[in-house]
Amino acid sequence: MKIIYLTPTTNDAGGVARVLSIKSNYLIEKYKYEVHFITQNQNDSLSFFEFNSNAVHHNIVRKGGKLGNFLNYNKQLQILLKSIQPDLIFICDFGYKGFLIPFMIRTKIPLIFEVHGSIYNESQRLANTFLIKIGQQLKYKLRKFCATKFDAIVVLSNESLKEWNVKKSYVIPNPNWFESNDNLILKNKKVIAVARHSFEKGLDRLLKIWQKIINKHPDWHLEIYGNVSTEVNLATLVNELNLTKTVHFFEPVSDIKNRYLDASIYVMTSRSEGFPMVLIEAMSAGLPIVAYDCPVGPRVLIVNSENGFLIEDGNELEFISKLEILIVDQNLRLQMGKNASESVKKYDIDAVMKLWNGVIEQNTNR
Repeated sequence: MKIIYLTPTTNDAGGVARVLSIKSNYLIEKYKYEVHFITQNQNDSLSFFEFNSNAVHHNIVRKGGKLGNFLNYNKQLQILLKSIQPDLIFICDFGYKGFLIPFMIRTKIPLIFEVHGSIYNESQRLANTFLIKIGQQLKYKLRKFCATKFDAIVVLSNESLKEWNVKKSYVIPNPNWFESNDNLILKNKKVIAVARHSFEKGLDRLLKIWQKIINKHPDWHLEIYGNVSTEVNLATLVNELNLTKTVHFFEPVSDIKNRYLDASIYVMTSRSEGFPMVLIEAMSAGLPIVAYDCPVGPRVLIVNSENGFLIEDGNELEFISKLEILIVDQNLRLQMGKNASESVKKYDIDAVMKLWNGVIEQNTNR
């Protein structure tokens, strides 16, 4: 069985790359599938996450302007598909190119689109103008239309499925590969967030919340792990808000589980999410969560007031209030952390990968 994953990159430290490494390793090791990755303009740096050495990586170098770039990608992709002769192709690309694959390659090979985020995801802040709003609506309609041209789509939750109007779909959550932590302490005065510095991750919202928190709790610290980008200048905002003593930025680390275990609370202020791997990881580590109820992922994992607090999206005062409750009450942290760890056990990797193998078998008549 030959499987191809079309994805922009496997080298970064993002959630999609993490999930792809977990799934592909399992498919290779447990099911003995032949797995290929086709990426674009990926540099030669080592992958942040560990991929099985039997996985085959192909990279398409895209050149020229937008049209030439697109045509070159299409040509190189056709050559690779003819050479590999896959049984199934998974598309893990939420850009225009990913949505246009059914129109580009015209093949009888089953095309399965993986949805890793909300249809309303915006990677950057957009001007609040009439024309921009019209453009956004057209983009969302295009995404929905293109999704109907795949043989099937796979979404991460029933909440995500509501955003799409397709005939054939599967709901498969991300797998939990962390062992649950039953030895909770949660005494350290640390709050943690794991997210790249981008508009959609909403770390600017978190910093404004933190400014209010440290007025009452100056001995607490916020640690943020994630790739820095020029898109969002959080360091400048930290200086403006006078947070340099209590906010600490770190690049992605391979031992992130130890960083979770060293913290006492996990926070998420994203503007949109799919099915956040970071929440599964943090909850497995026994951390109570405070998160905005953004489209669509957090509400799938968080049971309000049981394993964390789910806050009305954008309600800063409520977020501050609930975070303060956890800061001052260690017993509540421990109870919610225990509930969090227990609640994600149902996403056991063996059970989730059995669902993925079912998708593969159903769409290849195996």
